[in-house]
Amino acid sequence: MQLTVEISLYPLTENFEQVVIDYIGEIKKTPGIKVEVNGLSTQVFGEYELVMKTLASVNKSAFEKNKCVVLMKMAAGEKTVENLPEALK
Repeated sequence: MQLTVEISLYPLTENFEQVVIDYIGEIKKTPGIKVEVNGLSTQVFGEYELVMKTLASVNKSAFEKNKCVVLMKMAAGEKTVENLPEALK
């Protein structure tokens, strides 16, 4: 099953930009996961088990290294712009 996850990471530190860059970089290292970044959040697309395993590892590392809050929204399927109904594009 394909999964879409929208993630917002809120580092509670002065060096917040680098924490976010490192977090996204770790997710991008996983083959088979598609990552789209915008100014407010990051969207991750891929096979359910792979995405969940990757996010569990990346989130654990982020929590061990930094004070931060991670918000995630999940939906079944690949909710990319390309897969939206034409009326919403």
